[in-house]
Amino acid sequence: METTKLTKSSSSIEWGKIFRSYGTVIAGVIITIIFSVLNPDSFATLDNAINISRQISFLVIIGIGATIVMSVSEFDLSIGAIASLGGVIAAKIAASGGPIWIAFLAPVLVALVVGFINGWIVTQFRVLSFITTLAMSTILGGFTFWLTGGATIFENIPDSFRLVGQKSLLGIPLLSIVMLLITILFWYVMTQTAFGRRLYAIGGNESASRIAGLRVKWNKNAAFALGAALAALTGVLMASRLGSAHPTAGNGLFLQAYAAAYLGMTSFKEGVPNIWGTFVGAAIIGILANGLTIMQVPTFMQDVITGLIVIAAVIMQKFGRGSR
Repeated sequence: METTKLTKSSSSIEWGKIFRSYGTVIAGVIITIIFSVLNPDSFATLDNAINISRQISFLVIIGIGATIVMSVSEFDLSIGAIASLGGVIAAKIAASGGPIWIAFLAPVLVALVVGFINGWIVTQFRVLSFITTLAMSTILGGFTFWLTGGATIFENIPDSFRLVGQKSLLGIPLLSIVMLLITILFWYVMTQTAFGRRLYAIGGNESASRIAGLRVKWNKNAAFALGAALAALTGVLMASRLGSAHPTAGNGLFLQAYAAAYLGMTSFKEGVPNIWGTFVGAAIIGILANGLTIMQVPTFMQDVITGLIVIAAVIMQKFGRGSR
């Protein structure tokens, strides 16, 4: 009898561990299978898989930026506005005939400064990052509208600026390649370098990190700067893809970026923001949006279903904890 109880307990613990560690991945696989069965000719094709990889590239890149900031237990609510500003700056430089490399680099440098300012205010004055970055988002939104007059920039955009966003290499979109390279790079930075380990240490216990001699303020500032730079890069790539830039183009990515990052916290590392987890979270959101679009589900229902998926992921994680 005791042996039977022990076996059941061990089985329960094992299932709980699986749900805690891979619940999001399992959900993603189930969603993919459902859409593949319902729409095998449209969804379950190589062309559509490549299309999804291009569609999620923006969400993955900005989500990685959000993940870096979350690793130090902070939030940056200005990433959507920074993405919009980045796209506008890049499009304006490209349309004015400036060098394309400057059109790509300048917005990232501007965002680095903006992100550092966010971090400096948060660490120097001990202001909640939620309030600071929300205010910065409002400031940047106003500045972007002033810069564009509230209009979309689309005239005189050269083909060379559209290259990264619209071209492919050996049948693979350049956007997908850039997304994968950035994911691998920041996975390495966050897991294999002293800088990444310091960020996780600060996020885990800021007081202990300070006592241990870590430069908490500097590292937090760097995290905010990197998050902002990736948001601006996302905006630039969006402008390259569309061949235009709108003053609110990046705003729609804000909530999705944090949804992807949170979904990632139920993948691979329980409750810890991590790069590959965010990649998986963004992929699930992208697969869901793609499948629902193919099924001609209205946009408002897509938002509802996406929210339900996020809630289901939370419940799955809690179920795993309760089974421990």
